[in-house]
Amino acid sequence: MTIRLNHTIVSAHNKQDAARWFADVFGLAFVEADADHFAPVRVNDTLTLLFADAASFDAQHYAFHVSDAEFDAILGRVKDKGLAFGSAPWSRSDRKLNDWGGGRGVYFETPDSHLMELMTVPQ
Repeated sequence: MTIRLNHTIVSAHNKQDAARWFADVFGLAFVEADADHFAPVRVNDTLTLLFADAASFDAQHYAFHVSDAEFDAILGRVKDKGLAFGSAPWSRSDRKLNDWGGGRGVYFETPDSHLMELMTVPQ
């Protein structure tokens, strides 16, 4: 059996708002549920992000390998929202893309300051 990440918990100041924001930017479905602990967003057939309320937390880095079409669509929504984006973790607002590994990559932050990374070629 291949080991796959099934889910991970994403800390947020408001789990419902964070899950809704993530689903909107990534073009995913968000079904608001009466979840006691989590607001889930299914990323694909094998991965679900479980957003959880937390009073304080460290910002985390989440990297996603996406197709060229998904990259364009997500980056378009990032731009439509007026979010800062950049070519590297240390250049989060230069409004440039990187070409690491021969593909395209970009970084942007969530409202909870988590760093999102998109890449068209896995690293």
